[in-house]
Amino acid sequence: MSYEEYPQDHSYGSYSNANYAEDLSSSLSAADDNRPRILLMGTRRSGKSSIQKVVFHKMSPHETLFLESTNDIRLRDINTSALVQFQLLDFPGSFDFADRKSRVSAERVFKKPGALVFVIDAQDDENQFSEAIDYFLQMAKIAYKINPKIAFDVLIHKVDGDAYLSDDHKAECQNEIKKSISEELLDCGLPIRPSFHLTSIYDHTIFEAFSKIVQSLIPQLPLLEKLLDGLIGSCGMEKSFLFDVVSKIYVATDSNPVDMQTYELCSDMIDVVIDVSCIYGLKGRDGDGSGVDGDGNGAGDGSAGGSGGAASSAIPKDGDAPEVMAYDADSASVIKLSNNYILYLREVNKHLALVCLMRAECWQASGLIEYNFSCYKEAIARLFEAKNKMNAARSAAIAGANAAEAAKNKQHQLMQQQQQQQLAAGAAASASAAASPGVQHHHQQHGK
Repeated sequence: MSYEEYPQDHSYGSYSNANYAEDLSSSLSAADDNRPRILLMGTRRSGKSSIQKVVFHKMSPHETLFLESTNDIRLRDINTSALVQFQLLDFPGSFDFADRKSRVSAERVFKKPGALVFVIDAQDDENQFSEAIDYFLQMAKIAYKINPKIAFDVLIHKVDGDAYLSDDHKAECQNEIKKSISEELLDCGLPIRPSFHLTSIYDHTIFEAFSKIVQSLIPQLPLLEKLLDGLIGSCGMEKSFLFDVVSKIYVATDSNPVDMQTYELCSDMIDVVIDVSCIYGLKGRDGDGSGVDGDGNGAGDGSAGGSGGAASSAIPKDGDAPEVMAYDADSASVIKLSNNYILYLREVNKHLALVCLMRAECWQASGLIEYNFSCYKEAIARLFEAKNKMNAARSAAIAGANAAEAAKNKQHQLMQQQQQQQLAAGAAASASAAASPGVQHHHQQHGK
């Protein structure tokens, strides 16, 4: 699926150059917006824009070669579910807040909770990454001074060239950069510990890195992990991931270590299910339901229905009869692997999917797995309901505070107007009194 064909109706927002400075300033200063921020920073041509295009807009990695350099701060609202909600700011290379052309202050950018994601081009090692490291230290000092709670992540990016064919070369590069940054932070007296990630847009590493970054911004993460631990423990599963279907970021996983190969399998399963759903997951307009069975699940061994339909559903054209999606609360997919393992996918809601890895013998108790999943899904729904109530209460409190502040300001303005009127009246009276003796003297002379 190409970038142009990918649906654009998932509340990702859009870039706009109209009134850019005013819109950006108002967005950064909005008092009722409590979402965290992910700040993409780095030197020029380090791959920042390519990363956010590939991860959040499904652009093909090869298409990023034609992207132009970023000259302004680009703000994107990411809002795919109750868990994945944040602002993404893509900064121009080597952006300087002290520059007179900069219309955004560092205070506005760093004051809210979030993460500073610094991208270092692993293929630009002419000066042993000194320019990138110096710029990182400069931004880290500013960010930590304004917001000591901000998280720091360093993406050692583009580890996909000829110089990084082996894992040893990648690890050597990571250790070199990590050692240099740690020593510089120690010399500067900054008590921060960045997380380091080896990434490339040509494989799953960039999605795995952003999964960890997004998880650090989710307050409910410990509860989500505990729920997944209970699920795999009661079902005998090996591993489980809670995925954001659109971006393929996993917002939570169980407490077992993440194996990269397992993550790649589970992530690729979402693509498989989405592609199958696009072909067989739509009921035909004539009502015969060709390609799907009576429950809306795909016919055939090893795969049932699609959980990716919500992310890649075909939108009917104008004048066409509305399509009926074969994607609902009962949508599921089971893939049997050649190594006696099973991949199991279930829809949690229209934005989230649960993908699990288990041994084939565990699937014999499929009824127990279905029951445990229904309990898990109900717990997630309750979590979202509680989160929405908290957000509504917070919004109401902010609205009340804003209304009280507005009323206070209006009362203050009225008092100022009254004082000005009183001063004007007093001045007029004084002027009238000053003019009265002259008039009386003129009348007296006229009488004489």
